[in-house]
Amino acid sequence: MSEKSKILIIGATGYIGKFIAEASAKSGHPTFALIRESTVSDPVKGKLIESFKNSGVTLLYGDLHDHESLVKAIKQVDVVISTVGPMQLADQVKIVAAIKEAGNVKRFLPSEFGNDVDRVHAVDPAKSVFATKAQIRRAIEAEGIPYTYVINNYFAGYFFTQLMQPGLTAPPRDKVIIYGDGNHKGIFNNEDDIVTYIIRAVDDPRTLNKTLYVKPPRNVYSFNALVSLWEKKIGKTLEKVFVPEEQILKDILESPFPIKKVLSINHSVFVKGDQTNFKIEPSFGVEASELYPDVKYTTVDEYLDQFV
Repeated sequence: MSEKSKILIIGATGYIGKFIAEASAKSGHPTFALIRESTVSDPVKGKLIESFKNSGVTLLYGDLHDHESLVKAIKQVDVVISTVGPMQLADQVKIVAAIKEAGNVKRFLPSEFGNDVDRVHAVDPAKSVFATKAQIRRAIEAEGIPYTYVINNYFAGYFFTQLMQPGLTAPPRDKVIIYGDGNHKGIFNNEDDIVTYIIRAVDDPRTLNKTLYVKPPRNVYSFNALVSLWEKKIGKTLEKVFVPEEQILKDILESPFPIKKVLSINHSVFVKGDQTNFKIEPSFGVEASELYPDVKYTTVDEYLDQFV
């Protein structure tokens, strides 16, 4: 077996970044994290950075806005994974420029981790976020940088903690709000499984210059089917409130951030069907659970058990 790639994570202290950093180190990849020096003294992120060091992650000090530090960090690795948050998505052009200058990167995974931004029918604010991600894709392709785009759809840790019910901290036991008619399907994946697939994909020639979709068959559910499954688990029928599209669009306009962003993503998925309304063609994509059938992923059914 060939030597495992050296991986640099930019945005390692963010939501999915921390999972990727830990999984990369655990799987035996020499793992590096680009960290701002000021982050080390942050009370919350400082503890996370200590856990990285204990896991064997090498810290490299630098910043997206410091081109020299970026190039220096990138020259030490084979694969760059960006997990920067929404406010820094457009700044990934700086990573593209640094990768181009460094000239040694075998694979770049930009910050995606949601819907396929080339196949969405979204309204703002999600529309603008998706458009920025699409612009980064085009910049990567224009520079001829080898890539893998990862589409993991919904993070289970975000979605299932309250089944997308505003104001709740656990899945509902009395009443549930359903977006649209509840028949469009979404895809819901455990964060640990997502990063397992990502780390498997970084050195896989089958995922080079392709989109990796995390779409295990047992994790594809309509909202109605999810509610039905939850009702079976708790032995109770919930009151169902269906919200038509025109009301969702009105709510998006009138809601503050970050609620309007969440609502616009839910509109994309549950009204427009953007996670499941296209076929994954070999010309542009591959599906993770088909590529790696040995990975035992957590099903939606199993994931919901923890809330019963």
